Amino acid sequence: MEALPGFSHNFKHGEVCRLKKSLYGLKQSPRAWFGRFTFAMKKYGYQQRNDENEMNKLKTALFAEFEMKDLGDLKYFLGIEVSRSKHGIFICQKKYILDLLAETGMIDCKPADTPMVINQKLFVKTKAKAADKDRYQSLVGKLIYLAHTRPDIAYAVGVVSQFMHQLQEDHMGAVLRIIRYLKGTSDHGVLLKANGHLKVQIYTDADWAGDKGNRRSTSGYFSMIGGNLVTWKSKKQKVVSLSSAEVEFRGIARGLAEALWLRKLVTEIGFAPKESIRIMSDNEVAIQIS
Repeated sequence: MEALPGFSHNFKHGEVCRLKKSLYGLKQSPRAWFGRFTFAMKKYGYQQRNDENEMNKLKTALFAEFEMKDLGDLKYFLGIEVSRSKHGIFICQKKYILDLLAETGMIDCKPADTPMVINQKLFVKTKAKAADKDRYQSLVGKLIYLAHTRPDIAYAVGVVSQFMHQLQEDHMGAVLRIIRYLKGTSDHGVLLKANGHLKVQIYTDADWAGDKGNRRSTSGYFSMIGGNLVTWKSKKQKVVSLSSAEVEFRGIARGLAEALWLRKLVTEIGFAPKESIRIMSDNEVAIQIS
């Protein structure tokens, strides 16, 4: 192992550190590996591009730099399944869901129709019975990762993740309902297909004063590129809005920030938008203010 920065002056030529623990398995291993990979990429002067020749040249260079092999088209990575067909590319986490059901002993549970009870307002009640903190945090963490391919549970997961340190039985019940919903929708995911255009569209919405505990609002958005769903987010606002128009306007602002980032991204990879990005909202007053 090479000497750490700041200690190298104490080492003679050819001296190294003795590695007491391997890199893999440490909390910092993803960051360290990405840093090493980034260094190799920059050394060869590469940037992200959709070019087969450049990709093949990169593979040859990486084979010389690292001990690796080409596994072909992506099929499974970190719990995410990728399927290709004439209809497009479908990503889901079915095996991840089945493993979660087996782990929680809910493989034979009755499926729920929705991720949350309609109009359910979760908050911290006075003198309510607490739930198992370790189990709750573990389940919510798994659901957060699962939301990468399941926009239909993103809002519900965002709600239950707010009670990681003040959890009660009602909160655990909401988590288990999400899992019951997943039982009936384990094969759901996101389909990416060619629709003949690359238009960028953002849809925004907000729930005014939806938090019964502190009356803060939740805003969310999802974005479409070429008719495909690519990003989605639901987050509680940092301040209390005094009207539905204000909270909807803040939601539009979040959507606008996402639109600017997406425009920069698609431009960098060679697909600059030819039309203005459309941001959709259902509040007339917020639209007029915008």
